[in-house]
Amino acid sequence: MEPLRSLAARLIAHPRWCALVLGGLAACGFQPLALWPLTLFALALFIELLARAASARAAAWLGWCLGLGHFTIGNNWIATAFTYQANMPAWLGWIAVVLLSAYLAVWPALAAWASWTMVAKLRRGGHGAPEYAMPLLGAVLVPGWIVAEWLRAWVFTGFAWNPLGVVLLAGYDAQGIAFLAPWIGTYGLSGLVVAMAAGLRHFAHALRLGSPPARIGLVASVAPLAAIVAGGMIAPASYLPEPEGGVAFTLVQPDVRQEVLNDPRLFETHFRKIAALSVPRLPESRRLVLWPESGLPDYLRDGYPRYLYREMTYGADPALARARIGRVIGERSLLLTGAVDLRIEKGDAAAARNMITAIDGRGHILAGYAKAHLVPYGEYLALRWLLEPLGASRLVAGTIDFEPGPGPRTYDFGLWGKAGMQICYEIIFSGQVVEPGNRPDYIFNPSNDGWFGSWGPPQHLAQARLRAIEEGLPVLRATTTGISAVIDADGIVRQHVPRHRAGRLDGRIPLAHEATLFAHMGNALPLAIAALLLIASLVALCRRRG
Repeated sequence: MEPLRSLAARLIAHPRWCALVLGGLAACGFQPLALWPLTLFALALFIELLARAASARAAAWLGWCLGLGHFTIGNNWIATAFTYQANMPAWLGWIAVVLLSAYLAVWPALAAWASWTMVAKLRRGGHGAPEYAMPLLGAVLVPGWIVAEWLRAWVFTGFAWNPLGVVLLAGYDAQGIAFLAPWIGTYGLSGLVVAMAAGLRHFAHALRLGSPPARIGLVASVAPLAAIVAGGMIAPASYLPEPEGGVAFTLVQPDVRQEVLNDPRLFETHFRKIAALSVPRLPESRRLVLWPESGLPDYLRDGYPRYLYREMTYGADPALARARIGRVIGERSLLLTGAVDLRIEKGDAAAARNMITAIDGRGHILAGYAKAHLVPYGEYLALRWLLEPLGASRLVAGTIDFEPGPGPRTYDFGLWGKAGMQICYEIIFSGQVVEPGNRPDYIFNPSNDGWFGSWGPPQHLAQARLRAIEEGLPVLRATTTGISAVIDADGIVRQHVPRHRAGRLDGRIPLAHEATLFAHMGNALPLAIAALLLIASLVALCRRRG
């Protein structure tokens, strides 16, 4: 016990190091650990550190250190991606994680700086913010955090992974506090996490300073609220079975590991594996068949130079490859699968597109959706002119860059319903997953999570569940290695295939809800909430000053 006390004393004496540790602890609230109370306690202690900061610069440094620890732990799966390529040393992955986290930490630093500055502007003298203002610092931090996370999701194409509000999502069979997402959005949930942490800090102060009877009354009044919060995070959902009538589907997880996924010698083996899992159980059944990102190595479109077809699984003829797919799924089925298309210039491939291709039972291509949110340094090499001579390369196999598509699209497939399309990590972008004015019946989210180690896939699934709750739409995730899942419009996981297991899911797509408030307003909703909270906090500060 004494060494722990000594370590705690040293950390408190060095607030930046303390903020770094607290950031790492706060990240333990994300999957797969899901230790959400630890997130609240860590943020409560951080707000206490922030209240003691002597200047706006010190507050910004505290926020940056918190973010560095938070994103380094939460995004540790990125380092695993470097083990699946041979062009760069694997140890570079951890450097990449820290460098990315150093940038992402700018956003909590800005939130901390802006919050501290707003409170300190009301000081009556001296170098720090006054005692009467500091109790409301947590309240001012709430809108600051909401805005900072929203900015993180779109500045420089955005990296929206693991918004703080994800920790309020409970297990597969429960929504947790995330049931509020249709009314406040994911970034509103993040603000709620900060507000709960600020309330915890305020409670600790009141408990420490109050008289014994007052402490007993305080605990008695707060205990029921704490019990409701804890119960909401662990209680399973009580829901009725979905009524029959949704589109029948077969969702396939082939469990093709990343280390062999791009080996041309195994392309035919991979195809036979996914085909065997896709055979209709009733010969004349009408159904939607869902294959993951990287589900097909073939180029399925006609018109490319002949040499590009040489490694196809079925000869060198895209028409024959499509016909074979049609025979696999059955004449009355429709396949949505991950694939790659090319843009040809001067007889050669100039760029690639990460696609969802729709193929019917006769082998005809009905539609194609191109991924819009590409992964920097994964699907294209930013600053190629500078980094390529230094030995840097993309993590995805190939030498040409992928180019983005136009954004969310809804495709009406008639008897197979209206499908929204989101490829892989596109699903993490709150408010950017549905085509405006063209609401789908469901969202198909194929992914290759084989890059993401043991932490990435459950985090990815959690964020897909939040999109389902926000939009009131079911989400169907087909992945190469797991976790594949059928998520209903309440964010409940109805069926899933665990990681590193081959399998298929059959059933009917859960029905969509009516469009939610968030579906109508998007992120204007949490931003409006942030503005109202900021105004209310500043009014309270001014009244306390008077």
